[in-house]
Amino acid sequence: MLDDDKDARKSNDKKALRSARWFRKDDLPGFIHRSTLATAGWSRQDLMERPVVGILNTWSDINPCNMNLRVLAEDVRTGIIEAGGIPFETPLMSLSENIIKPTSFPFRNLLAMEVEECVRAYPFDAVVLLGGCDQTQPALIMGAVSAGVPFIFLASGPATPRSATGGNLANATGVWRMVDKLRAGEFAEGEFADFERNVMGTVGHCAEMGTASSMAVISEALGISLPGSSLVPAVDRRRNQIAREVGRRSVILANAAEAGRTLLDGRAFDNAITLLCAVGGSTNAIIHLLALAGRAGVDLSLERFDEIGRRVPLIANVQPAGEHLTERLMAAGGVPALLKRLAPLLHLDARSVSGQTIGDVVSAAEILDEDVIRPLDKPVRIGETLAVVRGNLAPDGAVMKVCAAEARLLNHRGRAVVFEDVQTIADRIDDPALGIDENSILILRNAGPVGAAMPEWGMLPLPRHLLAQGIRDMLRISDARMSGTAYGAAILHVSPEAAVGGPLALVRDGDMIEFNLAERRLDLLVDSDELERRRAQWQAPQPRHNRGYRSLYSRHIEQAHRGCDFDFLRGAEKDSLPDGLFDGWVGGW
Repeated sequence: MLDDDKDARKSNDKKALRSARWFRKDDLPGFIHRSTLATAGWSRQDLMERPVVGILNTWSDINPCNMNLRVLAEDVRTGIIEAGGIPFETPLMSLSENIIKPTSFPFRNLLAMEVEECVRAYPFDAVVLLGGCDQTQPALIMGAVSAGVPFIFLASGPATPRSATGGNLANATGVWRMVDKLRAGEFAEGEFADFERNVMGTVGHCAEMGTASSMAVISEALGISLPGSSLVPAVDRRRNQIAREVGRRSVILANAAEAGRTLLDGRAFDNAITLLCAVGGSTNAIIHLLALAGRAGVDLSLERFDEIGRRVPLIANVQPAGEHLTERLMAAGGVPALLKRLAPLLHLDARSVSGQTIGDVVSAAEILDEDVIRPLDKPVRIGETLAVVRGNLAPDGAVMKVCAAEARLLNHRGRAVVFEDVQTIADRIDDPALGIDENSILILRNAGPVGAAMPEWGMLPLPRHLLAQGIRDMLRISDARMSGTAYGAAILHVSPEAAVGGPLALVRDGDMIEFNLAERRLDLLVDSDELERRRAQWQAPQPRHNRGYRSLYSRHIEQAHRGCDFDFLRGAEKDSLPDGLFDGWVGGW
């Protein structure tokens, strides 16, 4: 993976290191900085001669996706020392997707802020980003891009689910299918309890193309991870070898002193979107890529996702859109093999953190399983995987994971059944008085970034009576997100959201809605005069949070079509050194 022609121990004098401003001066601040770290075992000579690499670790006991990062950090540390660098591990907030409330999503921006300020405040010449769970990965990358230092990303790796009834169902996608069966009365509660015991087999993130796996493979396409690193399972010792390699590479990056964001140009984002479509990845990745592009100064819009999505087939036969788990995709050649198959659609001159171009990665790759990595003309499914739609119900756009939906719902007209929040759904979805049939369109609103911090509520449950009839999909529309492991005809991220007065706030029970995928159209079939009357009656909801981070979040969060970043965090710092650090007295003592 590494370019062996490059020497990790080359002279540090070619480019000035950030850490030199802390350690390489014979003055009082230099004395304080060096003597402070003597207790960590580093000598004056070490600190004055070696590059410093930060290991930013999101390990936590309460986050099984990231639980192996404690061990991987030690291997990264070893690699850094082997290459002549000085490693300092720094703990960061860990976002446990299934545990943290009300949802992990608002804390993506908090972690990104923590990363940026941690990097700017400490004498790191480069950083290694260790993350696994859904929001952790984009948060780390966003913060590092804004901080303006060299960085390399290493994911925790996919879990290895146990086998269970139904074969490969012992994973997150299997959970959604089992829940539907349980609600339909097709699955005994005792059997469900057995499934619960089996579903979490090992540490590591989702083993299908949920958000975590999607972001991990995308990192290779962006060029910020070592080629072939993303899909090695968390419990596979090859991941420890990769971690050591990442440590060595980080020292090369530190010596080169090139900001990691220079890799993230328009070519890199095009390649990432192409890969996202080819694997049938999570719609959450759209939001994360939009936010990351905003940090990197790249002009990226929803239109670009749709343009690329129209020409990229679904070629990775991986759940939830396909049959297999990510370990099979790794065995088939992994991301390098996928990129080889996609080569006609890629910018092969885009660069990788490995020192190679994507073209170099492709030329060395081999496709080992034609069923798992399909030819471009023999996709897993015909048609687009992701699509962006607009209309009077979503003026700024909405997204759909087309490959997860039943084809009959891609051109659909139906009667709206409106739910104001997720608790109302839980209480009333099975109420016969609602008159829900298979042609109804379920609407959830007030679940967007301002309304509810945008949880993964977009895969609204179906009524029991329809499940009992064998119906497994309905058209659902919301300003929420959807789990990358879920499936179904869900139109998501409706922008602007209902809580800020978007048209979704004006829908009433019984309104007719028309969706046409081919025309990329989503319309509320109510005349404009009536909509104006409703708008005049609409009242904005009262703020739910009046203190702390959640108050800041509600006041500064951008809408989904802009990536849900904070309005004051777009772009990046020009200077990676903290303001006024070396002007006068620095201290502690």
